[in-house]
Amino acid sequence: MQAARIFLVLGALNAAAAVACGAFGAHALKARLPAQMLEVYHTAVQYHFWHALGLLAIGLAAPRIGDSALTHWAGWLMFAGIALFCGSLYVLSLSGVRWLGAITPFGGAAFIVGWALFALAAFRTLPQ
Repeated sequence: MQAARIFLVLGALNAAAAVACGAFGAHALKARLPAQMLEVYHTAVQYHFWHALGLLAIGLAAPRIGDSALTHWAGWLMFAGIALFCGSLYVLSLSGVRWLGAITPFGGAAFIVGWALFALAAFRTLPQ
């Protein structure tokens, strides 16, 4: 099943990246960033990790709920959310470029829609 393989790999790679980003923040940035920007960075790491787990969940569920358009959209929107939401917060916290905060809500919306589509895919295909 294609969706299972894609989202398991993306989930595992993103989990590894989230751990690496978290370690970088804890060790290299703690003394270099102002507290407010360190908090922004920490938020990015948290959402990155949670949504890496979401990608893994989609990958694990795909064989059971099907390799449908809903499953694909759910996974790709979750991945897009990581790039937009977490990516914008990482760059914002490291660079201080405030306009990047305007991108963040698009990533948040992608997360919400991705989770909703995942729920819909499960609801439509799992037995009652």
